[in-house]
Amino acid sequence: QVQLVESGGGLVQAGGSLRLSCDASARAFGAYGMGWFRQAPRKEREFVAGINWSGSMTSYTESVKGRFTISRDNAKNTLYLQMTSLKPEDTAVYYCVARSSRFYSTAVRDYDYWGQGTQVIVSS
Repeated sequence: QVQLVESGGGLVQAGGSLRLSCDASARAFGAYGMGWFRQAPRKEREFVAGINWSGSMTSYTESVKGRFTISRDNAKNTLYLQMTSLKPEDTAVYYCVARSSRFYSTAVRDYDYWGQGTQVIVSS
C-alpha cells in the first residue's frame, strides 16, 4: 500500500511560481512510475506531468511545457512539481499519483494510488 501526501499549494498571482511536493510512504518508492494530474471546477481530471522510476524520462501536457518541471528524489521518497509563469487557467486541485510500474502513463485509469490533492489558485 502506498500513501501519498501533497503539499505546497496555495494562492499566487499570475506569473508567479509554486513548488508542489508529494511525500510517499512506499517501501520501494523507486519502483513506481509517478505523475501529477489536476482537476479544475466542472472539468475532467487531466494529466499534467509524468516521470519514470529513475527520473530519466518525463512527459508534460502541452499547456505546461516549458513552465512546469517534474522531478523526484528517490532517497527522500518525494515527488516534486515546480510550476513557473503560472496562469489563471492553471487553477485546479493537483493530485500526486503512483502506479505499480516503473514507467508513467498519461491515463487516469493506469494509476493505482492517489493523494488527497492540493489546491492551486492563480489570480489574474
